[in-house]
Amino acid sequence: MSLFDRFKRREQRAAIKSDDPYLGEFFGLRGGIGGYVDPGRASGIAVAHACIAIVSQNLAAMPLNLYRRADNGGRERATDHPLYNVLHDMANPTMTAYEAREALIASLMIAGNAFARLEYNGRGQVAALYPLDAAQVAVERLDSGRLRYRVGSRVYLQEEMLHLRYRLGRCGVMGLSPIQIARETFNLALTQQEQAGKQARKSFREEGALMFPQALGKEQRNSVLDRLESKLNSDLSTSGILVMDGGTDFKSFSFSSKDAEFLDSRKLANLDICRIWNVPPTSVGIVDNATYSNSDQESRALVVRCLAPMAKRVEQAMNAALLTTETRKTLFIEHDLAGLLRGDMKARYEAYQIGRNWGWLSPNEIRGWENLPSIEGGDEYLSPLNMTTLGQRQPEGEGV
Repeated sequence: MSLFDRFKRREQRAAIKSDDPYLGEFFGLRGGIGGYVDPGRASGIAVAHACIAIVSQNLAAMPLNLYRRADNGGRERATDHPLYNVLHDMANPTMTAYEAREALIASLMIAGNAFARLEYNGRGQVAALYPLDAAQVAVERLDSGRLRYRVGSRVYLQEEMLHLRYRLGRCGVMGLSPIQIARETFNLALTQQEQAGKQARKSFREEGALMFPQALGKEQRNSVLDRLESKLNSDLSTSGILVMDGGTDFKSFSFSSKDAEFLDSRKLANLDICRIWNVPPTSVGIVDNATYSNSDQESRALVVRCLAPMAKRVEQAMNAALLTTETRKTLFIEHDLAGLLRGDMKARYEAYQIGRNWGWLSPNEIRGWENLPSIEGGDEYLSPLNMTTLGQRQPEGEGV
């Protein structure tokens, strides 16, 4: 085989696209009652949209900083590095950092993959980040093990692309879409939504039976049905009076157990969608049986069980793609989720008091968390009078 044939064979390698409807089956996910579900329609379900919005917006609103490791084991913000501005202020000349991060996380939650093209300055540092439509990106694994990305007719190397994955598939290249993983749940929710929509288009008119004192002939029965259907279908936005002769009596069908089961099944579908993304129901407005105490606990659960794992996923992918092996020795990217875990003012001040009195917090550290300026002498730490290093005794004649 000639060298040209080898390159030709490599170029003919099949690529994997994140919008391939059979991608889930390729990874071993079988279709069910509805088979493939369109991510656009599925993400349009009210509770699904709310889950995507609350996760993407909350994470995008949290500070994502570039830190420099200090010699004393601490860290400081690397505000002098171009990447800091990309993550914190402007992702590119036409998109804020918030908008770019929100778009990436939303794509990650819907498609299972999120892509952003990287732009470098003359010193080899990332100077801009451009989110891409995940459906337009195809990924190839080369013989060397590295990845190559195709966007239309353009080809990008692994160093030129930020690739976030929701859950790595069997191929080891693409992430799995949570919507395709839980396609049964979303298909059921879409079916229920369509059924409710049909009822709404009928203006939720009652169904029932027309009762006549005497039996009707075939022609009379057809005439009554034609007049009734003509009235109901003439204008769905109006509900006028229909005049029938012959002693007609209308008996409406009462609210049945099947109707109640349908409503309950819609509620259950909403809860299942929340479970898929690990979002507490109260966070998206489902407040059935909610109390103040469990709502507060669910707010913390949103951070611990949902936002924190997603933040770690994003951080590690960004550290790998936006920093070189050498720069990772001194720089790293990390979210600041402390603001989401803060309690009310009374709880915060009580925690500050404990940390201050026991000597592990300084006034300036506390003021920094409350967005207050530093004060002179605010970097000193207290030492409790009744505490000392283990094994040391206080000299006689000293102390209280």
